[in-house]
Order: sequence, then structure tokens, then C-alpha cells
Amino acid sequence: MKNRRQFLKLSALTGGLLFLKNSLLAGFAKRPKVNVEGGIPQPIVLSTWNHGIAANDAAWTILNQGGKALDAVEKGVRVTESDPENRSVGLGGLPDRDGHVTLDACIMDERSRVGSVAFLQHIENPISVARKVMEDTPHVMLAGQGALAFALDKGFEKTNLLTDGARKEWEVWRKKSNYQPVINRENHDTIGMIGMDAAGNLSGACTTSGLSYKMHGRVGDSPIIGAGLFVDDEVGAATATGMGEAVIRIAGSHTVVELMRQGFSPEDACRQAVERIMKKHDDLTNLQVGFIALNKKGEHGGYSIYGGFNYALRTQDFNGMVDAKYKKEW
Repeated sequence: MKNRRQFLKLSALTGGLLFLKNSLLAGFAKRPKVNVEGGIPQPIVLSTWNHGIAANDAAWTILNQGGKALDAVEKGVRVTESDPENRSVGLGGLPDRDGHVTLDACIMDERSRVGSVAFLQHIENPISVARKVMEDTPHVMLAGQGALAFALDKGFEKTNLLTDGARKEWEVWRKKSNYQPVINRENHDTIGMIGMDAAGNLSGACTTSGLSYKMHGRVGDSPIIGAGLFVDDEVGAATATGMGEAVIRIAGSHTVVELMRQGFSPEDACRQAVERIMKKHDDLTNLQVGFIALNKKGEHGGYSIYGGFNYALRTQDFNGMVDAKYKKEW
């Protein structure tokens, strides 16, 4: 009888432990996975410059609920596109030299599906038009009037993107300018966002109003897959900011991803791409280029020609939220 009682007690204890174990496992199944090998938790979202913090907030609402990285990066950069106070992206962006706000954007997911719009006018959220190009057409890029017609056909509303504040700045510039584009060294001219979701999938988005007071018709790197943005779900993702012409010349974001494929860390890959650009330019006075990158381990990094380059990160670990802003000085 004694042995029988001990057996019943042991069985009850074992059953309780198994119940507790299964309950804990069920709880962890609802949480984002953590990449133990890389030591960095996932999901994670990374974006360029100061406005990236607000964009990360929006992206995180999706990632933290187990949503897809593609949905997160689109929602994130839309925040910046719709902010009339910034002068580099979407609504409120500074116009070209003739007073027209023209927008470029692209998006890419873990399956290497891509969509892009270039020289798009009158539409507040070009990133969402780019996604429609990706999902609803057999094409990669639409440009100009064709892109606008497509957007209107898809239900996007026509909007006056030239705000009073941007118009006043343009009028001041026009009175004293020699029609030279303005390089923004501190805040760049693009928001790029790359992210990994709880399933470990990568996606990215890149959107801009381009160089302030550029020639009408100019298109930079932001809508070009491999230049302003590149995602390879086997390796990592990268996005660029700064002078698009310089980024295009080395297929910058693709170069960063390929360097990560060779074993370089995200920061070292960004640094090598920047140094490659610097070697191709004798005069760096008016040149600004920077990259951020994220690999499949969840490791991240960034690098720029000039000091003051910054990017924003949001993720979580077992201790809770990790929300950081990285500022690199060189």
C-alpha cells in the first residue's frame, strides 16, 4: 500500500510538471522566436534616420502580434510618407527645381517579389502603390504618368503634396539658387526600413521625394531594386540613403547583401560598400551615402561617409522591449 501511495503521488507530480511544461511551451509559441545562435532576438525592425523612430513604432504593432515583415515595413514607412513636417519623403517633401514634388519608392519581400514606382506625383503613399505593382501586375516598376494612372485606378486619392512650408522654402531657394540640388548630410533624403518577422522572414521598403530642387524628371536609387533596397532571405537585407547616383553606380544595397553572403558582418559590409563609393569619387565635399543592413541571424549595422549618420532599431528580448537609436561618428 505504501508503495502504491508513493506511486500515485509521483504520478500526480509528474502529471503536474508535464502540464506546466506544456503550458509554458504553449505560451512561448505565441511569443516571437529568439535567435539563440546569433544572440539577437527576433522580430526586429531597422530604419534610417530620426523619423525612423516613429516609423518603427508603426511597424512594431504588426511584428509584435506575429505579423509579416512585408506588412510591417509598408506600414512603417507610410508614417513618414504622411508626415507633412519632414522635407525628404512623401507629403511635405521639397520639390524639384520647377516646384513639382516627385516620389520614388520600392518594396521587396522574402520571396524576392518586388514592386517599384518612380517619378510618381500627386500620391501621398508611393510605397503602397509599389506594393500594388508587385502584387497586381506582372511588372516590377511603373513610372510617371503610367504610375499615377495605375494608382488612381487602384483607388488612391490624388493629393497636393506641396505643402505651404515646403513651397516657401522652395521659393526662397529659387531666388538665390544656381539650380543646384541640395545635399542633406544630416538627415539624408530617404527612409529605408528593413525587418525580420517572428517566422524569420525578411522584407524591406524604401521611399523618398529625392534630392531637393533636383532637375525635373530625375530619379534616384530609391525605386531601383539592388541600389536603394535589396532583400535576399537566405542572407539578409540592406537599404541605402544619400546621393542616389553614387549608390546606383555600385548597386549599393545588393553589394552590401553580397558582402554579408561572403561572411562580413552587417556593419563591415556597409563600411566596405561606402569605401567602394568613396574610391570612385575624387571630391567628397557634396557626397553623402549611408547604408543599414540586417542579416539572418538578426545582427545589424550601418555605415556612412560623414559623421552624424543614425538609424533606429526596435526589437525585444526575454527582458522586454529593446528600443535603440544608433548614431555613428567617423
